[in-house]
Amino acid sequence: MNELETLPNIGKVLAQKLNEVGIFTAADLQKTGSEKAFIKLSTIDNSACINMLYALEGAIQEIRWHQLSKERKSELLEFFHFCNSKN
Repeated sequence: MNELETLPNIGKVLAQKLNEVGIFTAADLQKTGSEKAFIKLSTIDNSACINMLYALEGAIQEIRWHQLSKERKSELLEFFHFCNSKN
C-alpha cells in the first residue's frame, strides 16, 4: 500500500496521481500544500475538481474533507474558481 493511501480522503487512484507529480509521502503533501498539489495534479488530470482539492486539504489536516471549516472550504472554492478562470 502506498503511504498516501493511509491518509483520509486519499485512495489508490489519487495516491498514484500524486506520485506522478512527485508527491510520495504525507510529509511531501504537507510541504507542498493542497493548492500547489492541486495545480500539479491539474496538469495531468483534466477531471481535477473541487472535491479533489477538498480531499487534499482534508488529508493534510488529517480529517475527512466534509469536516473542513466553512471558511477553509470557501477559500479553496475561491482558489478553484481562480484556477478555472485561467483555462
